[in-house]
Amino acid sequence: MSDRVRVEKKDGIADVRMARADKMNAVDLDMFMALVETGAELAQDKSLRAVVLSGEGRAFCSGLDIPGLMANTGKREGPNLATKSDESPANYAQRAAWVWQEVPVPVIAAVHGVAYGAGIQIALGADIRYVAPDARLSIRESHWGLIPDVSGTQTLRHLIGLDHAKELTFTARVISGVEAKELGLATHVSEDPHADAMKLAYEIAERSPDAVRAAKQLWNQAVVGTVEDGLALEARLQGTLMGKPNQQEAVKANMEKRKPRFEDPS
Repeated sequence: MSDRVRVEKKDGIADVRMARADKMNAVDLDMFMALVETGAELAQDKSLRAVVLSGEGRAFCSGLDIPGLMANTGKREGPNLATKSDESPANYAQRAAWVWQEVPVPVIAAVHGVAYGAGIQIALGADIRYVAPDARLSIRESHWGLIPDVSGTQTLRHLIGLDHAKELTFTARVISGVEAKELGLATHVSEDPHADAMKLAYEIAERSPDAVRAAKQLWNQAVVGTVEDGLALEARLQGTLMGKPNQQEAVKANMEKRKPRFEDPS
């Protein structure tokens, strides 16, 4: 993994930070690779309970580093960003944001400064977003004569009305964290997004990891499937939890008024 992303793990929480502060965490090829590799590695970690995703320095992520990407075209080894693998429905560029939906535990984005273009789409790949009130967010691609192509359409469509999604995409308008919350792009407005995201991560970590993982799977599939599929999935996932050690431990801990001692998922 490159030095574009830093990861610190403690108590089952992965604190993931884009680490290109001198470029406001602009996404070049190395950043694409680091985000995909980090997400894929975390997805395999059975001890993981939650992820907090943020950016170092003055910004969450300022978007694509277009000069850097153009300069590297054909000059170095690395993935073709348009290539799709068998591991994901997303191509390599899309997976830098979509991989956070593939991580089986909750991912919480902490957004400050700017989140433009690819940056806002990476934030949208998280399950929950804490956003600073003075943050600046923009679906920026039309400013450059392009369309969103880092999976943003597949996450945004479940968060806000289609009319607002179209307006923001057509205009590339910059909105504040406060307006992002009003529209539904942000879950919470926070003066300290990272601290509040970490606090929530620890709260989630106190719940049964089996139940939390099943809940993320359930909601991710519920928004795209039929009613019949959703009801069947509820029943099937509940059957994988009921009576199992972690579910029994949740009941015992509540009855005994103590902190639960959960096992890592198998």
